[in-house]
Amino acid sequence: MWLGKVVGTVVAPTKSESLIGSKLLVVQPLNLDGMNTISLQVAVDTVGAGKGETVLVCTGSSARHVTGNENSAVDAAIVGIVENIDLEGLSKAQYWVQKG
Repeated sequence: MWLGKVVGTVVAPTKSESLIGSKLLVVQPLNLDGMNTISLQVAVDTVGAGKGETVLVCTGSSARHVTGNENSAVDAAIVGIVENIDLEGLSKAQYWVQKG
């Protein structure tokens, strides 16, 4: 799993049948000091996340398992919305999660 921030949405009227009914969000992966790490990722939202929220994302077969369809075209799924991170000695992490 990795942490990310939801920065947008994807609207795809034409898509694989396995994605019909799925909400697709653009997520910016973050490292633990709140800085961007790699390029943007698209993830299926399974928890009702919204723009600006910090989320937990799983990838690969775990992401497909969460959607309930092992044969889906999903490679990343949002599986949690982060409220707080508590790390001893890393106050920056707590700060950026609270700032949104």
